[in-house]
This record gives sequence, C-alpha cells and structure tokens, in this order.
Amino acid sequence: MPDWSYHVIFKPLLRKLPIYHSREFIHRGMSRIASIPGGKYLINFLGREETSPKLNREFQSISYINAIGLSGKVDPLLTGTKAFSNLGFGFLEIGPVTIQPLKGNSPLERDNRILFPTHCETIGLQATITTLQKLSIKQPLMIRLKGNIEELTIMMEGLSTYASLFIVERDESIDLTSLTTHTIKPVYLSIQSSEIDRNSYSEVASFSGLVLDSESVDLNEHLNALNYLKDEDYNGVVVVTGSIEEPQDALDLFDAGADLVLLSGGYIKTGPGLVKRIKEAQLAVHYPLEPANNNGWYSYWIFGFCILIGGILALLLSMTTVILPYDSSFLEMDRTMLILFNERILPFMAHDRMTLAGTMISGGFLYMFLARYGIRMNLLWTKQASDFAAITGFLGILLFIGYGYFDWLHLLFWLILSPFYIHGYRKSKQLSGTSVSTNRRNNKAWKKALYSQFSFVILGFSFVIGGIIISIVGVSSVFVTTDLLYLCMTPEMLDAFNDRLIPVIAHDRAGFGSALLSVGILVLTISLWGFQQGQRWIWWAYLIGGLPAFISAISIHFSIGYTTFIHLLPAYFAAILYVIGLITSFQFFHLKSEVQ
Repeated sequence: MPDWSYHVIFKPLLRKLPIYHSREFIHRGMSRIASIPGGKYLINFLGREETSPKLNREFQSISYINAIGLSGKVDPLLTGTKAFSNLGFGFLEIGPVTIQPLKGNSPLERDNRILFPTHCETIGLQATITTLQKLSIKQPLMIRLKGNIEELTIMMEGLSTYASLFIVERDESIDLTSLTTHTIKPVYLSIQSSEIDRNSYSEVASFSGLVLDSESVDLNEHLNALNYLKDEDYNGVVVVTGSIEEPQDALDLFDAGADLVLLSGGYIKTGPGLVKRIKEAQLAVHYPLEPANNNGWYSYWIFGFCILIGGILALLLSMTTVILPYDSSFLEMDRTMLILFNERILPFMAHDRMTLAGTMISGGFLYMFLARYGIRMNLLWTKQASDFAAITGFLGILLFIGYGYFDWLHLLFWLILSPFYIHGYRKSKQLSGTSVSTNRRNNKAWKKALYSQFSFVILGFSFVIGGIIISIVGVSSVFVTTDLLYLCMTPEMLDAFNDRLIPVIAHDRAGFGSALLSVGILVLTISLWGFQQGQRWIWWAYLIGGLPAFISAISIHFSIGYTTFIHLLPAYFAAILYVIGLITSFQFFHLKSEVQ
C-alpha cells in the first residue's frame, strides 16, 4: 500500500474505525495480496521497495539488506507479517511472544500520534510457531520474548529455528544475564532510553546488543541515551525502536550511533512509504547519484528521438494529405473519391492519425527524459520503465493486421528503431542504481505531492486501460456509437462503398491504441517509481511529455467538429488529472533542501 493510496484513500476511510479493526483490515488485506500468485510482484510494482547494496549491513554475522526494521508492536497478531516481508524492511521484529495468549489493550491515537499499550495482545508460543512455519521470510527475525526465566528458556528453544536473535525486556526482579548461556543466538536487552545510566550499564554490557525503547515517543530521549553509550564506548549492537515519524528522525539516530532502527507508531502515522523515504535519504547523504559508466543511454535516447521525429512526420501528414500513397493503393481510390462519397471520412481519419501523432511525440519525449536523466544516472527503474513500454510498443505491430491491413511503413519504422533499442538494452544490462531524494520532513510539499502522485498514477492507469480498450475496438467493432453519429453512416454503408475502407480505419485505431498503451505504461511507471523530492526532470518530463498528446487530441476534435461531450469526456478527465498533478507537485520536485 503506497503512500499515495494510504493517505489519499485508505487512511481517511479507516480512521473512522477503531484502530484494532483498521489495523487488521489493512494487514489481512495486504497479506492476502502477497499470498496470491504474482502478489509479491504486484506489491513491488506499486511500491517499488528496493534496497541499494550500499545500504547492506552486517552485525554479529547477521546480514541485513538495510538498517530499517518493523517493530512487533505494529503487528502483534502476525496477520500482516507476510506482507511486511515484501515492503522493503531489512529485518522484522516478532512479538512480544508469551507462553500463553494474552489479551491486551488496543493502541490509542493521541495528539496525532499512535501510542501502544504497555500490555500488548499476544497470540502465544504455539500460535507463533505455527504462523512462522507457514511463512517464508527472507529477512532476519528479531523475536521479542516476555515471561519468567523458565518461560523465556522454553520459548528460546521453541523459536530458535526462526530467530536470528532474541530480545528480552528488562525486569529488575529477574536475572536475565543467565539467558545468554541457553542459546547460541545473540540476546539483546530491551530497556527504556530514560533508564540508561551508570546503575543499569553493567547489566546492559552483559548482552550482545541493546534495544532502546521509549514510552514518551521522544526522539531526544533516544539521542541522549545514544550519546551516553558512545561516551561509555559501548561496543554492542544498538537498536532504537519508535520515535521515527520522518526520514530526518532516522538520520539523526544513525548519526548519533544507532546501528539499526525499528519503526512503530510513526510508520502507521506517516505511511508505508517511510521505509523507502529513509533509504532514499540515506543514499542522498552518503552515496549521491553519479553518471554510470555505460553508453547504453545514448541508444535509448536516440530510440526516443526517432519516435519523436516519427510523431512529428505523422502530425504533418494528418494536417495535410491525411492518407498516404500506399493507403490510396490499398483502397484503389484517391482522397477526392473519399471526399465525394462522404466529406467527413478524411477528417475522421485525420482525427485518429493526429491523436496517434501526438501520443508518439509525447512518448518520444518521455523516452528521452528517462534516458538522459535516469538510465545515464544508473537508475534501474528508468531502464525497466523504458523496456516495459518499448516491448509493449513493439508487440503492438501485431494489432495492425487485426482487421486485414498491414502497414509496411510501420514495419519499416520498427526495423529502424530495433537496433537502437537492442543496443541500449544490452549496454545497460548491469544497471542497479536506486533512487535518492532530498526529502527529510513530512512538510507541506511532501503532503501535496501525495495527491499529485495519486493524480498521475490514475492518469497512467487511465491511459493503459484506454489503450487496451481502443486496441480491442480497433481489431473488432472498429467504431463506437459517437463515431457513426459523426460520420452519419453505418459500417454496412461504408463497406458497401469500399470493403477496404474499414480495415484502414481499424489499422489507425489499433495503432493509436497500441501507442496509448505504451505511453500509459511510461506515465504509470514514472508515477509509481519516480516520485523523489528534488528530481526536477520528472516534473519537466510530465510537462513537456504531456502537452503534445493533450493538445493534439483535444484540438483536432474541435477542428473537425467532433465535439460530442461523452466522446471527449475521457480526454477532459485526463487533462484535469494532468493539471492537478503538475500544480501540486511543482514545489516537491523543485525543492533541493527542506522546507520546515
């Protein structure tokens, strides 16, 4: 569940429910999606949760793909664990686990913060083991235990197969140090940050690591505790849980000496994208993007440039002769005969061909932006977006013969494009870079950008769906009702005049549908994967890439008098989304530093 859907759709609706019910609705829903065939890929497609190898960490022979985990407080019933294992976390905390199930209080929302109860609900040891047996979790698991010495020992033995390490909560009435002799796994002590002082330090030093908790959700408490540990030259692993609501909080904790962090209430408040935002901020601070050592981006850029030129030529033809010599040859009649039969046939064909031309120009610009500012900078997602759209576009040539008319010029065009694409694909196969972002705060620009991203995602989905529908219409019925009303003729009348006319029109329809589908994939993937603060080129790609398609599609309809409202409604809807997205994202994409 990306932030654009979490904040815009689900959170406003689910806030009307008790926290327990809204939590379980989201967790169970996400886990069901993760369980269906292809569900994991769908989650990654929508949220693009990936980790740069530069953020990999290793402590006490345990490898973490990144230093960000999820607190067990967020998912005490383990109903969402399967989904959380696919949301970009470097590790997960399970628990607290108790021998027997315990009823606990539900979290509370106070002062716009999530407060977890001292006594959390638990599902018991046996249910925990049963659940973990069913799950295939690739991240290290920290299992938090709660009970007396005998119970803790029993749970360590039962959960040893699944745990990378154990966490036990400090209890002054119990000597927990003896537990380190009952397992070969590291044992970490959970302690309130406010309790770190000289009296507790000797106990702390007996464990392999330390988990800093805070009941007050105060970041300063954690920072003070970290400074104390640094002064004492503590050499164990330090994990900080809670008090992280925005990327800067996590950066401050890492800078102060935290090795790992666990998200809790701040994750619920800020949204699932917090993990991704922290990783992007870490990369921006320590590993800023640099041009990749490959020349594949040139070929991708030329590929887009050729599509752009092809679109411009198609635009000029749609504004002049409309039909080409090979069209006339196939029809066995010239444009004059078409005009004499029905003066609206050529304008109707021009409207299909101009919308195709505008879509091609827009697609060309988007490919060029992705190549110059993405593939050149080693960003894997930009290559994948380009490949996904390009392959779909190449396959679209099959639609041109769906109704009996194969356009050899299109085949020649693809043959010219293919070498550039293949060369670029091969030269950039090693791309592995992930996005960086200057975003640190949950500021107004970021909040507005959520609505912008939502608008562009819906726009991309609309283009994809529209492209599929138009392609299907192009190889089946060819016309919609408003087309026939504009032409003032039935398909039978057109077919009686020239039985090759409808195949030519169908070819135009299928071609436009294929192009719209390909461009829709570009818009959708850029919108899902490319929303990082400070990436100005994304905003300019939207602006420059969108104008040709919208201007050509809407202007040609008014030029030929085909202005039926219901026919143009999808274009109006898309244009509104486009304008909203541009306006609400401008500040976000153009921010180089934080606005408080």
